[in-house]
Amino acid sequence: MDIREKLSGIEVSRRKLMIGAAAGGGLLVAWTLWPRSYASPMVAGDGEALFEGWLTIGRDGVVTVAVPQLEMGQGVGTVLAQVAATELGADWRQIGIEPTPPSGHFANLPLAAHWSPLWSSFPAQADSEDAWLVERFARRGDFNATALGTSLAAYERPLREAAASARDMLTRAAAERWDVAPEQCEVVEGFVIHEGTRLPFGELAMEAARLDPPDPAPLRPLAASEEPIPGEADASTIFPRLDLPSKVDGSHIFAGDVRLPGMLFASIRHGPAGLPELLRFDEEAVKGMRGLRTVVTSKRWIAAVADSWWIADQALGRMRAHFTGPGALEQIVLESDMERAIESADDNAERVTTIGDPDGMLGGSATVRRYDFAPAAHAPLETASATARFEDGRLELWIASQAPAAARDAAAKAIGISPEDVVLYPVSAGGSFDARLEKQHAIEVAQIAEQVGRPVQLVWSRAQDLQAVPPRPPVSVQISANLGAQGQPVAWRTRVTAPSAIREMGGRLFDNLVPEAAQELGREEADPFMTEGAVPSYGISHVAVDHVPASIRLPAGRMRGGAHVWTAFATECFVDELAAAAGRDPFLYRMAMLGGAPRMAECLRRASRLGEWDGAQEGSGQGIAMLRMGSDPARAGHIACVAQVGRGEGRTRVSRLVATVDIGRIVNLDIARQQIEGGLVFGLGLASGGSLRFRDGHPVPRRLDRLGLPRLADCPEIVVDFIASEAEPFDPGELGVAVAPPAIANALFTTTGTRMQQLPFFSERS
Repeated sequence: MDIREKLSGIEVSRRKLMIGAAAGGGLLVAWTLWPRSYASPMVAGDGEALFEGWLTIGRDGVVTVAVPQLEMGQGVGTVLAQVAATELGADWRQIGIEPTPPSGHFANLPLAAHWSPLWSSFPAQADSEDAWLVERFARRGDFNATALGTSLAAYERPLREAAASARDMLTRAAAERWDVAPEQCEVVEGFVIHEGTRLPFGELAMEAARLDPPDPAPLRPLAASEEPIPGEADASTIFPRLDLPSKVDGSHIFAGDVRLPGMLFASIRHGPAGLPELLRFDEEAVKGMRGLRTVVTSKRWIAAVADSWWIADQALGRMRAHFTGPGALEQIVLESDMERAIESADDNAERVTTIGDPDGMLGGSATVRRYDFAPAAHAPLETASATARFEDGRLELWIASQAPAAARDAAAKAIGISPEDVVLYPVSAGGSFDARLEKQHAIEVAQIAEQVGRPVQLVWSRAQDLQAVPPRPPVSVQISANLGAQGQPVAWRTRVTAPSAIREMGGRLFDNLVPEAAQELGREEADPFMTEGAVPSYGISHVAVDHVPASIRLPAGRMRGGAHVWTAFATECFVDELAAAAGRDPFLYRMAMLGGAPRMAECLRRASRLGEWDGAQEGSGQGIAMLRMGSDPARAGHIACVAQVGRGEGRTRVSRLVATVDIGRIVNLDIARQQIEGGLVFGLGLASGGSLRFRDGHPVPRRLDRLGLPRLADCPEIVVDFIASEAEPFDPGELGVAVAPPAIANALFTTTGTRMQQLPFFSERS
């Protein structure tokens, strides 16, 4: 393979066989004392040398970096490769990346620790990535899931150590040739150099790989980083995205792009919400249909397999499948379930967080507001897609999954084989927004491939993707506050009424439960993940956060932004109302409460200046909002946003979004900017549309173009300003998502005089 091939993409043949889960059993004492080794699935090809399981260096000088996270548009492969290149001393032009299948070698320990309440019976003993229980779970379970922006936290250190070891070994190999001390050599831009003499990595790789790795690895003093450019200025990065050329020329392989010899195509139908089980279908209607190969059924779905996806989908339409169950979900039932939960909040609320004495300080004179959030669809451009081939008891699976080990294990269980007999080839996702944390399509394509006996690609239609991927749940947030002499809150309570959606997701992800069984996990038990971000960033002495578990008839899951979407919206819209009631400038009102949050205050101050804040005068069309994401202020992400709304052509539109961001040390400035910009547009989409209603168990609308999402012409001017910081890096992917809706809502108030107390702002088109 030449260097252009390696830099532009990864061949399917280069994907590595996954490592099966380690054998279970054994005493706790034995496990903690015995050493465990988890081999990397990355292996060296012809003319390559492997270093620490994380990177290979070829005789041609190409450095290939393992990427154990799903690339779904966020640029994670480029960021991790930049970490390795900087530590190694490589030239960016010689860097390539290789997606790796699930392996304990690449365990995502921070995410495993964060989600420990979802998989552990002893979450108190698994609340840190250093906890033995977390490492045991994550490494034995090949847990390298991609979620919550944990990629740098999980992989920067081990990747730096691997690259530093490789640099040391290359240096020693060169020093032996020159008969000099390694300390007299330096590594720069892909060469080991000594007094004007230099040797390229490719010439040294094989010799270096035979040396013993250093212990500890000699890390460089500074980790990979780029300095932000003051204000709104922009400049090209010296680390351009590695996946950009192949995405521009169309050669990049997404899940739906896989093609195998003799491959067939499958379309599928799932039951409506409330009617999960297949009852009957008319197979006679497709008898003799040209191009149709077979019909495959399961308890919960029916699939047609044909020479083309179009033929398969047309066959399903002719067969008119009917499903059965407790009863098809109707919108009025969903709303009644939510209202019933809200009315019972005083009896069923469970306290999640208490600061000071909020119950004693909140009296009958409290100011109370309620904010409502409709179910929302993930709606990535690429619907759920997977390809499978089953031969001789072995399953090959091409899939874009945020939780590949879970997808692998579920597919294996569905057809009665061991996970060790599954080869998973990770491919990129055409968007996800956490939809690809779900794994139902992996189960389905495995079962179809087993029955058909030929390679099969399963692609869900848009209607099926909207119906079968559990949406973001409906939520209601009530905030109560008692105010002091200056009109600022002295006591505050946020009460979130919502299903325990993250517990549900955990049941599907970790316990392989069907949606209805997973819903039972959260019927009566609070879900702290549903209240994340509910503690305000402001200096309020008495704060309470409650969760009211809502029992509804709709499965739900996580979506980009998580709980911060509703907690930030409710908090920032409520604060804006309090400022207006006090007759204060919303910016100055907020600043007065940020004495203990200097990073947040600086974001707010700079955003107001860059956004030309005018005090939110009536008719100005300006609104402001801010957000701190992360429980530890020292490691959190901070963002403040000024939205500008204007009237034109008979409608109101967002014309400008200005954001100032503090995400600590910035690894790749260009990708950080892309993430903030994309998040702001995603947040605009949540404000303007994206919601679902239900009729006869079916989501309405059922087409992407009817979701009310912003088109290119609807996208505002976006200005992003980053603050230089030495704090630990924070992933910027979800900050813009959560801050845009309240900033826009507050801007609409100064334009129209109407307070927005729901998301989306206006009803969806049917």
